[in-house]
Amino acid sequence: MAQASETAPSELGMLLERFEAHGQAHVAAQLRGLDGAARERLAAQLRAIDPAALRRAFEGARRLVEGERDRLEPPEIARLPEHGGDPALRAEARARGHALLAEGTVAALVVAGGQGTRLGFEGPKGAFPLGPVSRRSLFEQQAQKLRRAIAAYGRPLPWLVMTSQATDASCRELFARSGCFGLPPADVRFFRQGVMPAVDFEGRLLLEAPDRLALSPDGHGGAIPALAASGLLDELEERGIRRLAYYQVDNPLVPILDPLFLGLHDLRGAEMSCKVLVKRTPEERAGTVGHRQGRHYVIEYTEVDPWHRDQRAPEGGLRFWAASIAIFVFDVAFLRRVADHAEALLPHHASPKRIPCLGPGGRRVVPDAPNGYKLERFVFDALPEARRAALLEVRRHEEYSPIKNRSGGESPGTAREDLVACYHRWLRAEGVGGVPEDAWIELDESRIGRPEGVPNAALGPLNGADWILFGSRGNA
Repeated sequence: MAQASETAPSELGMLLERFEAHGQAHVAAQLRGLDGAARERLAAQLRAIDPAALRRAFEGARRLVEGERDRLEPPEIARLPEHGGDPALRAEARARGHALLAEGTVAALVVAGGQGTRLGFEGPKGAFPLGPVSRRSLFEQQAQKLRRAIAAYGRPLPWLVMTSQATDASCRELFARSGCFGLPPADVRFFRQGVMPAVDFEGRLLLEAPDRLALSPDGHGGAIPALAASGLLDELEERGIRRLAYYQVDNPLVPILDPLFLGLHDLRGAEMSCKVLVKRTPEERAGTVGHRQGRHYVIEYTEVDPWHRDQRAPEGGLRFWAASIAIFVFDVAFLRRVADHAEALLPHHASPKRIPCLGPGGRRVVPDAPNGYKLERFVFDALPEARRAALLEVRRHEEYSPIKNRSGGESPGTAREDLVACYHRWLRAEGVGGVPEDAWIELDESRIGRPEGVPNAALGPLNGADWILFGSRGNA
């Protein structure tokens, strides 16, 4: 008689048949060759996979890479005043956004499933010590912004933190050890994104070990089905939260709760809204925004075709100049609709990667060139489903300085420089004197922030204040 923990022979047979019927005979053969605990580990992973759905995801992803894309038109965007935007609209939207925040109907969502490996850092990227002087983490800096909003509006503010299989335990431990960075623990809610198996270029599952598939996080688009599966969408609705401000953990300049953006979203009756900025070059690693027949789209930079990438407007600039910077506002009801139809609305994309795996003869191979695809969902693929959308142009130096690389552009060094420049602008806007223009400084963002954003708390006296730190670039 089989032990309770073992896969019954009949179930094992059905599992083998199912994978053999969908082009995964090599995995079925691997499972047959295992026994005991090793067989159970691989069988447990295979039971969680629908091979037919995997095949559909792979074929759809390959079509996105290889197929011809329908042509888009440049979208309507609420532009900056210096680019012809309407100051009156911005003032109206900002006032509406302040009112929404005062109502307590907004929550924040940070996508924090990534690790700091590319930065030479062991641990979740959100734990990276970015403070120009204090070395505070990205999480701590963002918690300061949220604390200022709570103080300014006097309302609870849920902070949803999406982790991954690789970062979940360490993120939870960090928040527990830090006392949730001064935020009410009940308002900090974790949920974990899903995983997807890696496949070779023919769609065959790759094995990381004899008893284990090669798995990876399912992309930031996995946030939407994961929110629904975790029960957090239900919780948000029960709390009266109607809008969710989405951002990624590696952008320290992000204004997490921007009254202007929230207000424009509401004034336009939008279900999903997107911030954009002017591309520096056609090849910039950011999504290209366009629209067709009343629907808005973002083309991932790895998939953009030359027609959309290089086309010029009559005045000489890029015709498709608007780059998405992964800052969105969602209606909670809209997220529910997308989650209910995730397979159709959030297709998987194929990213060629070097994936360590078992090679011929069961030998582990670490390839020196891409040998397969990681399949990911992108959150911006929900945009075409929105019945109405609002697009807002922002200034790069105020809102976007991501940390993608260990050195050079889009690195901790450039982000710290941009933060310090922001801090000086904020002090000037508040009329705070006595700080040399070239001083390397850091501000407590629970006390002071962007002049046009969340209202600043009382600053207190400059001399001896605990909200401004002085340091030197040599220690950054």
